[in-house]
Formats: sequence, structure tokens, C-alpha cells
Amino acid sequence: MLELRPNCECCDRDLPPESTEAYICTFECTWCRDCVETKLHGICPNCGGNLEKRPIRPAAKLANNPPGTRRVLAKDCA
Repeated sequence: MLELRPNCECCDRDLPPESTEAYICTFECTWCRDCVETKLHGICPNCGGNLEKRPIRPAAKLANNPPGTRRVLAKDCA
């Protein structure tokens, strides 16, 4: 199950589970759309993989499957 990290690893923008602005790689590194488009150009700086829109977990499923709370920040964000 996806961790649904709460923030962009580049700019620290909040990305709640219902956000349509969240992007992830296969390792669940999480980025906002603005950083993906303007700084990262669709490539994860951590693993080199492509970034895709993160799916939204239905609100009814959040109670039993809550999103992650650990905020992650990349050391080097382009």
C-alpha cells in the first residue's frame, strides 16, 4: 500500500491524500507538480526514475488506511 507522504520533498509543500498535485516514483519519493515540471523535468533526483501522478485514496478508506505522516526532504533538489 502506498505511504502517501504528506509533502513535496523539494519545496516542502503540503500534499494531502486527496491532492491532485502529487507525483511519485516507484520508491514513493513524493513531489508537487510545480517542482516536477520546473525543477525536476519529470525525473526523480533520488533514483533517476520517472515521476507519475500519485493516485488518490478514497476518503472512506483513509480511516483504516491512513496516509503517512513522516515528512521527507531531499538533500539536493535541482
